[in-house]
Amino acid sequence: MSEDKLAETQAPVVNQSPIKYFISGGFGGICTVIVGHPFDTIKVRLQTNSSYSGMMDCASKTIQKEGVRGLYKGMSAPIAGVAPIFAISFFGFGVGKKLLQQDDQPLSNTRLFMAGAFSGIFTTSVMAPGERIKCLLQVQQGSGGEQKYKGMIDCARQLYKEGGIRSIYKGSLATLLRDMPASGMYFLTYEFIKKKVAESVPEGQKLTPTREFLGTIFAGGMAGVANWSVGMPQDVLKSRLQTAPEGMYTGMGDVFRQLMKNEGPMALYKGFAPVMARAVPANAACFIGLELCMRFLNNVAPNL
Repeated sequence: MSEDKLAETQAPVVNQSPIKYFISGGFGGICTVIVGHPFDTIKVRLQTNSSYSGMMDCASKTIQKEGVRGLYKGMSAPIAGVAPIFAISFFGFGVGKKLLQQDDQPLSNTRLFMAGAFSGIFTTSVMAPGERIKCLLQVQQGSGGEQKYKGMIDCARQLYKEGGIRSIYKGSLATLLRDMPASGMYFLTYEFIKKKVAESVPEGQKLTPTREFLGTIFAGGMAGVANWSVGMPQDVLKSRLQTAPEGMYTGMGDVFRQLMKNEGPMALYKGFAPVMARAVPANAACFIGLELCMRFLNNVAPNL
């Protein structure tokens, strides 16, 4: 393969203009939430409530008691945050790549992972409060009685009233410890697979639209699987810490100690089934949405 071809396979989407990237990243994030939120609700409920026997039991009981809308509880928080989160995430990845770039050479897999992990630092400030609110809304049971939180704004207001900004950002360290390694694997996997797909094309030929589309689906889906395979244990600890009553845990380490003592190591992978069921369609939807939106903007506003 020629050096030009190799460089082309390494070209990240973040080389587009920041405005186009922000819009496309936000659209990709919205696609992710719409497709994946029901799985995320089941995951959080499995992680924080031991009364369910598994993924299907949780889904059936939720729909029976609360209707299909119960699976979309808490979606307002991630929907409101996806545009800046995805824009900041991919922007952070681009910054990380530039910091690690040497003499315009393609980044090694290790450096791609480091650049991806760097993006996790960028997103935590936005992600942590949204995750806190989302999880609290998701674990509310629809029993017919009055619920504590009426929605995203009401939840944020009550949290601030109870404990100030510190309460809203509860679980920030846990979110960072989840997102840095998980984001590293996320971006590394996507770039690696997209590169291999491009390399599979004979010299002098271009990817067909169908093959490129299928490659994006596969790369995006596998990126999601890699992301959660690495970040799942930290996510369990984060969910428990963020939804626990005040004073129950002193921190993430205390959550880990109590979980190991009472439930054992397998508890770190509670909710793994819905996460994996969600990972492929949700992240494939993300990258398809992002790339389609980017192409649309390139066509209608090439100078934007």
